[in-house]
Amino acid sequence: MSDSAATSDTTKSHTPRAGGLAIMLAALGVVYGDIGTSPLYALKECFSPESTHHIAATPANVLGVLSLVFWSLMIVVTVKYIGFVMKADNDGAGGILALLALLPSKTETRGRSLLVLLVLFGAALLYGDGVITPAISVLSAVEGLEVATTSLKPVILPVTCGILLALFLVQKRGTDGIGRVFGPVMLVWFSVIAALGLRYVVASPEILRAVNPAYAVRFFTAQKTHAFFILGSVVLCITGGEALYADMGHFGRGPIQKTWFGMVFPALLCNYFGQGALILQRPEAAENPFYSTVPSWALYPVVGIATAATVVASQALISGAYSLTQQAMQLGYFPRVTIVHTSKDAEGQIYIPEINTALLVACLWLVVSFKTSGALAAAYGIAVTGTMGITTLVYYVVMRERFGRPLWSALPIAAGFFLFDGAFFAANTVKFFEGGWVPVVLAAGIFVVMTTWKAGRRELSTALHKDTLPLDSFIADVEAMKPTRVRGTAVFMTSNLHGTPLVLLHHFKHNQVLHDQVILLSVAIERVPEVRPHERAKVVARGHGFHQVSLRFGFMQVPDVPKALAACASEGLSLEPSKTSYYLGRETLLPTGRSTLARWQKSLFAIISRNAQPATAHFRLPPNRVVELGMQLDF
Repeated sequence: MSDSAATSDTTKSHTPRAGGLAIMLAALGVVYGDIGTSPLYALKECFSPESTHHIAATPANVLGVLSLVFWSLMIVVTVKYIGFVMKADNDGAGGILALLALLPSKTETRGRSLLVLLVLFGAALLYGDGVITPAISVLSAVEGLEVATTSLKPVILPVTCGILLALFLVQKRGTDGIGRVFGPVMLVWFSVIAALGLRYVVASPEILRAVNPAYAVRFFTAQKTHAFFILGSVVLCITGGEALYADMGHFGRGPIQKTWFGMVFPALLCNYFGQGALILQRPEAAENPFYSTVPSWALYPVVGIATAATVVASQALISGAYSLTQQAMQLGYFPRVTIVHTSKDAEGQIYIPEINTALLVACLWLVVSFKTSGALAAAYGIAVTGTMGITTLVYYVVMRERFGRPLWSALPIAAGFFLFDGAFFAANTVKFFEGGWVPVVLAAGIFVVMTTWKAGRRELSTALHKDTLPLDSFIADVEAMKPTRVRGTAVFMTSNLHGTPLVLLHHFKHNQVLHDQVILLSVAIERVPEVRPHERAKVVARGHGFHQVSLRFGFMQVPDVPKALAACASEGLSLEPSKTSYYLGRETLLPTGRSTLARWQKSLFAIISRNAQPATAHFRLPPNRVVELGMQLDF
């Protein structure tokens, strides 16, 4: 049986919608939560004495770091993602897996295989981002209570864990309700941080000199190696940049760009420069520069707003982990999991309980283990910069192979972006043993699962098809034997259009009967986000009651085989749900065959297969109409 999945149409979810204030407000809430809450901890990690690689809060250092922040936001986010990468959309969808799908089939070479592995590892790193972002964002917001009074320090960890627990427990209710307040919450947040920073910029306008890149150059010249280490903290200001591209399919490039230039970028600059101006005035404010910009009378309200904003930021990464899992599963790189639709109107709003539980446990463990946002910051940069670097490499190949951009044009663009990505990644590797190992180990584990699942399914398919009886021969035998035909329809799922499914052979061998209508169903996932309904099915009548049905779906769609088959009535199929049975094979895998997989991979694949979501639920088959036949396979 094919591991590919089918799905119902998701046009509402993944087709970019027209621009306007409403869609811009929605994009503000979903897309910019992560990068928008970075002011809570980015400069703090550069100057706070509690940070491992902090720098002295001298005027030259403050101007140098701010110059790095400004040009990082300008080059990485504004130029790279907003200006270039977002133009590489796959039928409106974005993200690292969508970027991979843009590569033309002619690049199926050894280099292409390496690119696939890099993209898979980059996708795996995004799970690390999804784990760390909720933990560090909520913790950094709640740490504002400590600024108000040290007596509240003991409650910071319990309050953080409570907020995270509540956040993950409400995921099963869907983001539809809470999503309505995402935009307004972030609008208030960006307005507040802009106002907080602007008053210090107005008081010390000389801080705007940091826009001059010469200050960044002087900073590196003076600090040398230490300046390199500081890049590992500066990178925190661009976390969430990948989300701009990944969420493009939901909002479209236009609204995301307008929101960035109209609200987010100016607000971030006001706050970062305001924090810098305050540090120039009061170097002791470097211990927590964000909350030091807050007037004492407004501290508790700002803590509340910051906590709400970090919940929004966390929600965006959690939802992103669901979408990433769905895409990887549809492309055949992830085992079947339970996908629950949480909205009748927006099919892109999904909930995956297995991923939700794993993220919750990991987030709580991070908070309890690392205890402070400063300690967690050390674990943050590797995941973000690793994915950004891989995106640059794949984007270069897409420019050359898909868009036909000449070498003299594509190489300087990619090299310029990779200069920033590589510098940030290298600076974060020094923090590997301080916590940077967390996303790497997590990504390595997910990468092993992805590659093992893909390779295992390929070997299993080979084992299933090597002795397959040609379909024409089987139909000829049926015609010669004239077995008893019973009323109704039998659907046999297969990934081989030319061979007879083993499940059908077993059924016929043991039961000696066939249904009046036999459907041999194959499901294929295309390298596009969606397949339109009128392009979904192809029906071929093979005579004697046999029909071959091919269903095509995009990699961002979710399965509903009965619904897709019901739409085939115009193609000559007549299905009554109460008289349709679905025959599936349940393979017991014996890792004793001669496949190319290592024995440990065979064992891992067998374990994953046993714990994957049943095909009945995955393909939306009615449980009371499913017949499973067991088979043992050596592979």
